[in-house]
Formats: sequence, structure tokens, C-alpha cells
Amino acid sequence: MDTENPSLAIIRQEIVKNHLQVTAIIQDIQQCTGPLELLNDLNAEGRIKLSNLRKSIESLENLADNELNIKRKNELNDEIENKKSQLSNILSSFKKANIISSCVIDKLSKDELFTTPEEQQTILRKRRDRQALASTSSKATDRLLSISRTLAETNQRSADTLGTLILSSEKVTGTKDELEHQQQAIVQSGKLLGKYGRREVTDKALMVLAFAFFLACVFYILQKRIW
Repeated sequence: MDTENPSLAIIRQEIVKNHLQVTAIIQDIQQCTGPLELLNDLNAEGRIKLSNLRKSIESLENLADNELNIKRKNELNDEIENKKSQLSNILSSFKKANIISSCVIDKLSKDELFTTPEEQQTILRKRRDRQALASTSSKATDRLLSISRTLAETNQRSADTLGTLILSSEKVTGTKDELEHQQQAIVQSGKLLGKYGRREVTDKALMVLAFAFFLACVFYILQKRIW
């Protein structure tokens, strides 16, 4: 049975997870309206996620380099090129989101200098709403990641169960063949025992006939001598 390499499945899962995490960070950056420290924290977290994504793709490259099957190697190389293209696009999105968010924070900071207290309260309320929305989006992304991991684990358990069933089936088939051979040996032994039994009866009958013939000869000889 041609089963997927467990290492390949794990690497693919890591790529998907890291890609989703970077996408979530980009969305948080796009919705970030300050303060600047929050944007810097999101940037630092985003760079870590991007580094993890890049390492996952490099792990996939190492796996492709060690692949001996030419067809499978070519398929992995095509997949790697696709992942690199996605990484390039997501890097561009990350940089663009940072530039836009920086401009928005700078503009809001300038606007706050010329707003009334009532307007400042409105701006703060809108900012809190945006931050709450970003938090909700992050939680939704975490749930999607959890579901993705659960599905991957379920898929792996199913593959392991299928492998166990195949192994058990092979063992049952081997046991069946062994029992059939034993049955044939028992049948053959029964035939031999029957043959030996019939021969034993024949030998006994011959012995009885020989003994009777012997007695007849003795009786005949005695009869001749007496009479």
C-alpha cells in the first residue's frame, strides 16, 4: 500500500498552520489604529511567524532533495515553488499592511491634537471597537488552527488504523493458508491410517487361515498314523 510519508504530512501541516498565523497577524496589523507600541508588537510577532513559515518550506525542500522517486521528487519541487510564491505574496502583504497602519496611526495622532474631548472619546470608542474586532478575528483564527490540527490528527489515526487492519488481514490470510495445509495433512494422515488398518485386518485373516491350515495338517497326519 502506498501511504503518505508521515514526515511530509507533518511538514505540510506546519506550513498551513504558519501560513494561517501570518495571515491572522496581517489582518491584525491592518486593523491596528494604535498605539504605535501595539503595531511594533504585532510586527515582532509577524516576523517570528514568517520565519517559522520559511523554515517549514526549507524542511520541505530538504525532504524533496532526499526523495529517490523521480516523479515524486518533481511533484514536491512544484509544490515548493508554489509555497515560495505564496511566501513572497504574503511578505508583500505584510509590508504593505505595516505601511498603511503606520500612516493611519500617524494621521490619527495628528488628528487627536486638534479634536475636542467629545471627539476624542468617540475616537477612543471606535479604536476599542476595532481592537475588539481584531481580538475576535484572532480567536477565530486560533479555532481554525485547532480544527486543522484535529483533522490532521484524525487523518493520521485513520491511516494508522487502516495500516493495522491491512496487517491483521495479512495475518488472517496467512493463518487461513496454514490451517488449510494442516487440514490437507490431517486428511492424508487419515487415509494412511485407514490403509494401515485394512492391512492389519488382512494380516490377521491370513494368520488365522495359516493356523487353521496347520491344524488341518496335524490332524491329517495323526489320523494317518492312528488308522
